[in-house]
Amino acid sequence: MVNITEVKGSGRDHRTAAHTHIKGLGLKSDGTAETLGNGFIGQVAAREACGVVVDLIKAKKMSGRAVMLAGGPGTGKTALALAVAQELGTKVPFCPIVASEVFSAEVKKTEALMENFRRAIGLRVRETKEVYEGEVTELIPEEAENPLGGYGRTISHLVITLKSAKGTKKLRLDPSIYEAIQKERVTVGDVIYIEANTGACKRVGRSDAYATEFDLEAEEYVPIPKREVHNKKEVVQDVTLHDLDMANARPQGGQDVMSMMGQLMKPKKTEITDKLRAEINKVVSRYIDQGVAELVPGVLFIDEVHMLDIECFTYLNKALESPISPIVILASNRGNTVIRGTQDITGAHGVPPDLLARLLIVPTHPYNPQEIQQIIRIRSKIEAVAISDAALQKVSEHGAKVSLRYALQLLTPASILAKVNGRQEINPDDVAECEDLFIDARRSAKLFESSAGFVS
Repeated sequence: MVNITEVKGSGRDHRTAAHTHIKGLGLKSDGTAETLGNGFIGQVAAREACGVVVDLIKAKKMSGRAVMLAGGPGTGKTALALAVAQELGTKVPFCPIVASEVFSAEVKKTEALMENFRRAIGLRVRETKEVYEGEVTELIPEEAENPLGGYGRTISHLVITLKSAKGTKKLRLDPSIYEAIQKERVTVGDVIYIEANTGACKRVGRSDAYATEFDLEAEEYVPIPKREVHNKKEVVQDVTLHDLDMANARPQGGQDVMSMMGQLMKPKKTEITDKLRAEINKVVSRYIDQGVAELVPGVLFIDEVHMLDIECFTYLNKALESPISPIVILASNRGNTVIRGTQDITGAHGVPPDLLARLLIVPTHPYNPQEIQQIIRIRSKIEAVAISDAALQKVSEHGAKVSLRYALQLLTPASILAKVNGRQEINPDDVAECEDLFIDARRSAKLFESSAGFVS
């Protein structure tokens, strides 16, 4: 008997990220926050404030402004920024960065900032194309004598018959389209579509009329198109301005040795000039005026914003005034602190006063014990971890005394210990054992201070 095993996909189906449970701000229709909504617990005032920000963005009245989320670690600042992006829509670009990412040896700070600004601005291009689509019922390449002489023959044209639910059409195609059809490995019985303008060919799948065949390969069966063979189709493409910058920044070199050597010797990252960006902005504005494209301002989330220096803050001021700019959300967990790049100038959250004047500041507050317990209960469901009420209470106490992040990190190791001990759900003994194996920061510091070899 032949041994056949099913290969599991390498996708991230079972991966649980830190904010997997966040699906939105969890607001009612009147703008007030629900106690438990879309995975959010607590932070009622902050969620309602972010709801107002979402309304401002949708009304296109956030130009030149930014939002700052100010609060201690683990109070939901990143979750709020992610929820704002989800409230705006799934197709809205969301670009999260940490302030220290802009400091690179290859690219200057302002260039790295602008690159992320452009990543957070989307362009939705709508294009109407003439297409031929249907099931291939006939595929005949017609040959002719080779014009260069000799015994070889060449493809003069391709005769193809396409069938849809509303009729059949016989087409005579250019030899270049035959090459595209060969690349797609199209055979009789496949459903394809061909663009009339460009000649691009795409194999959609096998016609479902052949679904009863026993093939060795796993084939995707699709129904034949319901419309006419020749019709107009609206194609929507989503790109970011950074994609356009990169596409135009790379010159298409020739095939000579010098141009090939130039491409090899070129550094990995190159700066994109302001002149090129200005030209791209002009083309984008023209497309928007013609109704061909629509600008989709996304969300740029800069965490730990106090790590930026005075040059970056000055550049942020300029970038916010640009006619094409995304919604910028900053986050900081510092109070009054020295602004980086200066000697003794302090500012609230490490941000200069001129930039602070542009910001709508939303405070986030520590969670109370009941909210911590609800958050841990939600995370245990998301991570598919069974936990008893007594163990949940014990983990929640750690969340209140130590930190919410430490409590959440105990869940998965405790479930592994429970399985090792032959139990299906976590009990307080597993939490206690896990607590001894993985100590928190305060206990770790005390342990080193009390050790004989500690040097202060």
